[in-house]
Amino acid sequence: MMLPKNRMRELRKERKLTQKIIAQILKTNERQYSRWETGFTEIPAHHVVSLADFYQVSTDYLLGRTDDPTPPKDARPYTPEEKE
Repeated sequence: MMLPKNRMRELRKERKLTQKIIAQILKTNERQYSRWETGFTEIPAHHVVSLADFYQVSTDYLLGRTDDPTPPKDARPYTPEEKE
């Protein structure tokens, strides 16, 4: 699943986070995350959901299907404990 690379980068930089921090949240390494963010490799769907939960945006926003970042009304807030 290829995400618009600028969306991932913009969300990360808006929050002043590093690729290393996001990689840790996704339980992957920084190099792999960088490859996803730059569009070099496809990101697995379960990581798209994790990123949407973390950034509190919709998966459609991350996928570039909409410019409205509003998550669904029934979306649960991100909690790191659930991702372990």
